[in-house]
Amino acid sequence: MTNSTAIDVPETESSPLLDDSAGVVGDGVVDYKGRPANRFNSGGWTSALFLIGVELAERFTHTGISSNLITYLTGSMGLSKATAAENVNTWGGVATMLPLLGAFIADSYLGRYQTILISSLLYVLGLGLMTLSAVLLSLSSSDSKNGAEIMSSSPSQFQVIFFFVSLYLVAIALGGHKPCLQAFGADQFDGQDPKESKAKSSFFNWWYLGLVTGPTAAMLFLNYIQDNLSWGLGFGIPCISMTIALVVFLMGTRTYRYAIICRENNPFFRIGKVFSRTARNWRASSSLILVEMEAQGTLPDKNSQQFR
Repeated sequence: MTNSTAIDVPETESSPLLDDSAGVVGDGVVDYKGRPANRFNSGGWTSALFLIGVELAERFTHTGISSNLITYLTGSMGLSKATAAENVNTWGGVATMLPLLGAFIADSYLGRYQTILISSLLYVLGLGLMTLSAVLLSLSSSDSKNGAEIMSSSPSQFQVIFFFVSLYLVAIALGGHKPCLQAFGADQFDGQDPKESKAKSSFFNWWYLGLVTGPTAAMLFLNYIQDNLSWGLGFGIPCISMTIALVVFLMGTRTYRYAIICRENNPFFRIGKVFSRTARNWRASSSLILVEMEAQGTLPDKNSQQFR
């Protein structure tokens, strides 16, 4: 009888420090490569700081344009106060309503990251065209003043159309930027994790600080530059600001967490389903009512014909 030595092999237990699944963020969140996001190498304050900087620059830009817009329209563009106020109110209304469409597109089709990226590109394009419009207008007005003939300093119809096209490009950019950036920042924190949940609350405090700091800086510096130096410079600085914001946003691409698009969770998609089902049920019920009415209408005729 041979003695065999038994070797006990200990059961391997996965260490929390070595287990990749320990830090995986749930709720359908992935990293920039499409892998399940890990809280140790994605999201958190590293990503949130990029987005807070983008928000500060965007608020600086938006306030720098909108706060002094009526002065530009009545001064350089030569519009009356009533016409200028009407145009500013119309532009503000469009810029306020478009975020509804931007949120629907982001939640249903593009996602928040791509919507912010496209909106930032449109933002820079619109601001660049506004700067070009202001520079060309100032050059044409200076030529008319220095010329031998007395010329009207009011801009041409092409210059007016060119300016408003660039202005509404900015409104379209606002429609995609405004509803997505803060929500994308909130996506960088896992609400199921106690530490990240606490950090998420602090994130909104710092977000509000950027929300206030940007407009304050614009009111202090940009309005003075626009009124006393040059409108081309007054529109060019916001364009540079949004260009820097776009670069900062792209720098954080590898660190962001991305929520997987799920149309079933989209409230707009659910509302659309409710309306479509209601329309189908209404058509079906109306057709059944017509069939019943026809049946009730033909039976008395048949009975009356039997007694003739």
